[in-house]
Amino acid sequence: MIRVFQIVVFISIVLGPTGCNLPGKNKPVWEQAKIGDLAPAGGAKKLDEQLLKTVNFKVYVFEMPAENISALNDVWQMLRSSSTAESRQMGPVYSKRLQFDNHNAFGANYFVADCGQIQVQNIIDLMHTAGGKTVETVSLLLSDGQAQTIDIARLNSEQTVFYASAKGSMEGATVGPGLIALQIKADKIPGSTYVCNVGAQPVFLPPMVSPIQELADRAKTKKFFFTCCHFRLRMSPGDFILLGPQKYTDQRTTLGGLFFSRNGRTPVVRTLLLLCTSIND
Repeated sequence: MIRVFQIVVFISIVLGPTGCNLPGKNKPVWEQAKIGDLAPAGGAKKLDEQLLKTVNFKVYVFEMPAENISALNDVWQMLRSSSTAESRQMGPVYSKRLQFDNHNAFGANYFVADCGQIQVQNIIDLMHTAGGKTVETVSLLLSDGQAQTIDIARLNSEQTVFYASAKGSMEGATVGPGLIALQIKADKIPGSTYVCNVGAQPVFLPPMVSPIQELADRAKTKKFFFTCCHFRLRMSPGDFILLGPQKYTDQRTTLGGLFFSRNGRTPVVRTLLLLCTSIND
């Protein structure tokens, strides 16, 4: 009997400090290890910051009969008058905020662009009065430093696209099949609230990227950037860019023709309005 008592006491001493509970069983849930604890330090925070730093655009695509292209003169005149008034209030820096990598090449490709802060509805009304239609409205959400594209024209086969280069000569890029698109990139300006640098340029994109890495890498090398028509500016919510043709051309072998015209029973010209709707810091 004494021996049995000794055995019981011995077992109580061994198990007493730890008990039969599993480690951490009785700990509050907030003290136990969580999946987030296993992630690299700062990883979630960095991802949240990238998701929060975004620039939002609303893009209007207009088409009007090519014979009415002269009506665009009223729109450009409105923007020039508005820019002049705004530059008087904000100084010469404001009037020069729309910058081109090469202004001569930009115009030689029949590209025209201007920016402003007047009521967008005024421009929409002018387009509709001239027989134009809003054929598409696209919402863009750009993460800080990331680029997105707006599809403009589809190339069903390989062809040479001619363009006026920054050197002042006519050159050709053999591309296709794929898409001619407008690439837009936005970068937040450190230390500035609700202001970003926006850059845009035409680009050729090959067909959808393959999930196979080797093929995806090859597709990247087939991209072609028409840097001759690259432009940039600082934007805040309410600012917009209007991009359109200097004149109508039905030459589908040129960058300007592919970008701004669409042939058919009634030839049309295309114009794009890019409105910055919000910037999230």
